[in-house]
Amino acid sequence: MKKLLEQIVKFGIVGVICFGIDFLVFSFLNYVVNTHYTVATFWGFVISVVVNYLLSMKFVFARKDQMDRKAEFVIFVILSVIGLGLNEVIILGCVDGIYKNWTWLNGLISTELAEIGGKIVATGVVMVYNFITRKIFLEKKGETNEQ
Repeated sequence: MKKLLEQIVKFGIVGVICFGIDFLVFSFLNYVVNTHYTVATFWGFVISVVVNYLLSMKFVFARKDQMDRKAEFVIFVILSVIGLGLNEVIILGCVDGIYKNWTWLNGLISTELAEIGGKIVATGVVMVYNFITRKIFLEKKGETNEQ
């Protein structure tokens, strides 16, 4: 249990670092270079996924010996893209599905707060999804990375 908790903490640290990278790339491209926000979002996601892969497989998850690194990366990216889709669906459900359709809720909180709340919910769900799926599909069974 202690190893699992240590692994979860490492996963969280890598996640915070990669969120920072995503946010910085997005902000730089969107506000300094004046790139359209969708392009900035795409590049922030791509760069943060690559860094997340490198850090996760070095410090968080024990690699499967028999898995080719290219296949490992492809699986990591596929799981990340599914997580991105799940993130979008949850935010959409929270804001457009719940907030905009529950008029009594509109009087209690602002649209911005509903969006932030949806993002927090989505981030929590996707974080759990990412950890579990990466453990299942990428980690050597019965081990965690001990570095």
